[in-house]
Amino acid sequence: MGPAADLPSVTQTTAEPTERQRLYRRTLRVVVVSQVFGGAGLAAGVTVGALLAEDMLGTDRFAGLPSAVFALGAAASALLVGRLSQRRGRRTGLSAGFLAGGIGAAGVVLAAVLGNVPLLFVSLLAYGAGISTNLQARYAGTDLAEPRQRGTAVSVALVSTTLGAVAGPNLVPVTGQLAVGWGIPALAGPFLLASAAYLVAGILLFVFLRPDPFLVAKAWGAAAPPAVSAPAPDRVDRGVLVGASVMVLTQLAMVAIMTMTPVQMRAHGHGLSDVGLVIGLHIGAMYLPSLVTGTLVDKVGRVPMSIASGVTLLLAGTVAALAPPDSMPVLIVALVLLGLGWNFGLISGTAMIVDATSPATRAKTQGNVDVLVALSGATGGALSGMVVAGSSYAVLSLGGGLLALLLIPVVAWSRRGARAATG
Repeated sequence: MGPAADLPSVTQTTAEPTERQRLYRRTLRVVVVSQVFGGAGLAAGVTVGALLAEDMLGTDRFAGLPSAVFALGAAASALLVGRLSQRRGRRTGLSAGFLAGGIGAAGVVLAAVLGNVPLLFVSLLAYGAGISTNLQARYAGTDLAEPRQRGTAVSVALVSTTLGAVAGPNLVPVTGQLAVGWGIPALAGPFLLASAAYLVAGILLFVFLRPDPFLVAKAWGAAAPPAVSAPAPDRVDRGVLVGASVMVLTQLAMVAIMTMTPVQMRAHGHGLSDVGLVIGLHIGAMYLPSLVTGTLVDKVGRVPMSIASGVTLLLAGTVAALAPPDSMPVLIVALVLLGLGWNFGLISGTAMIVDATSPATRAKTQGNVDVLVALSGATGGALSGMVVAGSSYAVLSLGGGLLALLLIPVVAWSRRGARAATG
């Protein structure tokens, strides 16, 4: 069923504040439940993707390739899901993305069983659709939010991902044992969980995301006066550019360091349970602080929180670079800081994008921005293994942290532009 199924409820609904808030809260509840499952799905690739590729390829030089491949898949699907959402609503776009991710995760399991490297990378490409869809679901929470609620709306969607995203890495030993019992390589076990989780998330959204929040916002936006429904063109250009830059730099730095951490740990004698613990805490730090971060973004401001992201990522990279390879506590501190810096950047950048767009073009623009975010992740993942092979994990970590500092001049330019526009 497409948007026609939602149109009666959209056209019959007025933009009264009480009705808007009722639909806003209902949408958030559906998004929250689906994100729990989506979080469990995305954790598989983050935790064991590089290790699975290392085993199948017989070298760690290209261990970053899985991250790059599913990030490329995330980029392509972000574009498609964004455009599908613009035309047919969030319900259709997000459901289709999660379905593709579930099929991709199942393909990874089959590739591991067959020892088929080409199938592995094709499947990882499709698996990336689940990752980008999980992120795009955060926008559904903002469709009916008031401007003062947008940071909080993003944070609620993200924090609900925590349950699944933290549980996923810590279920690596359990899913590995289950996989071995079925004649499947242990490292493919988490992708069994990912396949089921993504499919459930897609079904939940398809069944319960009614009326479609984006179609409702679009209908209300079309009926609103132009001055209310659309920001000024110069504000759109500046806001989208700065918001996209914040998220791209944040993603690039985070993915590069995160991708090679499991490889670094296993090379120095840490087992899968140790890897699962570190990555689980990292993912928890990516999502769990969101409720506080969202409030800070709404009350303190988008720009200060973007600067905080750059500083936190630099600190994370420095700690990771100086961490003794056999020290779990120091690695945990580094990866928790890495997740926290990413959290600051993603929520502040997302709020900037929503502020700078109107429903007439919002979903398409959000999809286009998430393409750039995914491509930055692909770049970080692809280059991370090569950087470590050519130098060291310490060089990669410090380089990622320094790269994140570029956030500061970007947002400083934004602030100067805003003053010039109002002055």
